[in-house]
Amino acid sequence: MSPPLETSKNAPDQLASADPADWLVAPGWRATAEAFFESPTGRKLLDFLQGRLAEGATIFPPQPLRALELTPPEDVRVVILGQDPYHGRGQAEGLAFSVAPGVALPPSLRNIFKELQRDLGTPPPAFPVPGGSLVKWATHGVLLLNTCLTVEEGLPASHAGKGWEVLTDTLIRQVADGDHPVVFMLWGAHAQSKRALIDAKRHKVLVANHPSPLSALRPPLPFIGCGHFSQAREWRDAHPKG
Repeated sequence: MSPPLETSKNAPDQLASADPADWLVAPGWRATAEAFFESPTGRKLLDFLQGRLAEGATIFPPQPLRALELTPPEDVRVVILGQDPYHGRGQAEGLAFSVAPGVALPPSLRNIFKELQRDLGTPPPAFPVPGGSLVKWATHGVLLLNTCLTVEEGLPASHAGKGWEVLTDTLIRQVADGDHPVVFMLWGAHAQSKRALIDAKRHKVLVANHPSPLSALRPPLPFIGCGHFSQAREWRDAHPKG
């Protein structure tokens, strides 16, 4: 049995260890995470990460499982799926679309805030002021999950297909099979490819283009104007957690 996953060491702004014992997760995720890292796919992923670190690669974020630390499964009310972490130094903080405090807003996050303001009129209490850290969202039931959880500096999608997707698909299923209804926001084709993991009869599934400038205003489902935030709030109000 691997060491408990709740214990963690302080880390800089990049990955310092490929040992899951150094990555915090909430207890409700622990069995899923441990089972993955003990599987052949999980061990192969850890060997890959360790090898890249030994070769001097700069890998982000410092805590790949931070979404699982801040948002326990029993608290999840909304899931926002991203693809992989930001690949610029100091940006990624282990939460989809979120950037570390003090970092300039990436274009996709700027569009997310633009739609939030357009849709709800005024920023909700968890709106991150100033900056683009979505930690407050994560601690209020929004699971900000990328489907690939690490990336190398300057190399987008560099860790895609290395095994993370097996874990994150399992996490999506865990939420979808949970005991309370959840809102899933699937932005872009990559996130929408996960629809088969979600029972749309139990959950609210919202789809739109990715919020990046290349697609946010394009048909068939423009992100700007999608109204996902008000729909999510209405759904949560109509389905209070038991």
